[in-house]
Amino acid sequence: MSILLTHGYFLEEDPIEKKIMRPYPPLGILYLSAYLNDKGVQHKVLDTTFSSEAAWKKEVLASKPKVIAFYVNLMTKVKIIQLIQFIKAEADLRDTKIVLGGPDITYNKANYLKAGGDYLIIGEGEETFFELTAALLNDEPTNEITGLVYMDGEEMKTNPPRQKVKDLDELPLPNRAAFPIAKYLETWKSAHGKSALNVSTQRGCPYTCKWCSTAVYGQSYRRRSPKKVVEELSILMETYQPDTFWFVDDVFTVSHKWMRGFAEEIQKTGLKIQYECITRAERMNEEIIGILKDTGCVRVWIGAESGSQKVIDAMDRRVDVNLVCDQLIATREAGIETGTFIMVGYPGEEYEDILKTAAYLEKALPDQFTITKSYPIKGTALYTEIEASITEQPNWFTSTDRQIDFKRRYSDRFYTYAVRYIYNRVRLKREEKANKKRLKTILKVRLSGLMLKLLAR
Repeated sequence: MSILLTHGYFLEEDPIEKKIMRPYPPLGILYLSAYLNDKGVQHKVLDTTFSSEAAWKKEVLASKPKVIAFYVNLMTKVKIIQLIQFIKAEADLRDTKIVLGGPDITYNKANYLKAGGDYLIIGEGEETFFELTAALLNDEPTNEITGLVYMDGEEMKTNPPRQKVKDLDELPLPNRAAFPIAKYLETWKSAHGKSALNVSTQRGCPYTCKWCSTAVYGQSYRRRSPKKVVEELSILMETYQPDTFWFVDDVFTVSHKWMRGFAEEIQKTGLKIQYECITRAERMNEEIIGILKDTGCVRVWIGAESGSQKVIDAMDRRVDVNLVCDQLIATREAGIETGTFIMVGYPGEEYEDILKTAAYLEKALPDQFTITKSYPIKGTALYTEIEASITEQPNWFTSTDRQIDFKRRYSDRFYTYAVRYIYNRVRLKREEKANKKRLKTILKVRLSGLMLKLLAR
């Protein structure tokens, strides 16, 4: 086989995911595979999620592909660099060209070339990769292929950027047949009692949050038509019968016109599904909540990132924290589960902002929420802001951006207790509403609150 697509993620090596057990197939590879199929290009897709590194190496050595393309993200970078080193060290693979694409590539081009990548795809990959493989397999030049970065002797060549795909309906559906989808569904079912599949309806995000990377799709908004999305959902229900779907879009309800069209198509086809999605509070209202409910939404994540308006403004989130709270409450009262995301340790955050975040969550009382200590991804506005105050810049080739740290207002111990304090406050509020015994939680709130106050001095 001349072309091999893979992603280098091994579930067995991920202790956190092994506890969560919510694996999804990477749609980027499956879109790329479908595009190649549409163009009549023979290739193989090698899923590694349920495999092992040893099995991956055995397959690569046996097939000796002329081109190996990796999808790279923050989580898989270090492992993929190790796999590249393996390829480069094998005599039987010395002519194999390594192509890298994904969200971690754009702002780390020189490092990925130094790590052994022969060609880097910047932005959307379907058209660029198709043209690149045609050139490589026919020994043709690559200097006119847009969206491509490579070395020309000692010089890094960056070709002009690729124009984004304007009409997403023209793209073929992801080639899920190339992956062991049944294994993904079984894993979900075993761990959670329900199976799930991921679906994408849009590319890009029009918002400006400073900590968020727009490396692949840019600050744009393009979307498949509601008709095409419902057609895909119908095919997936007929083929795989998942219990629920996860829409991976950054802001699912960004277009109210699209949501109305989605509801019309669902009603027209009689399709019955359940799904989960992410959105923003200002793109929610009574009508949209009703549409979500009617089309099968069982949980919606409405981002705030903080309960302090000062911190939200520093992030350039452009949303009112009170509106976020109101929409979380309204959505929950409509019978849809809610979730939200919280960051601590963002530049400029003070002790009082932590207290405001805890109070916000007590009032909104989402069914689920996550707390992350903020970290800077290269290429984001946040990274640019804190770059001069970075205190820990680990070896790029053996670490990820998650391990970059910068000078913050408080110690690491403070943020550990901040997380505990926020969780305990919310737990106590839930116990109060449920009339449960809460002495133990009261003590936890007081202890974590006391430690937080002492560490803030």
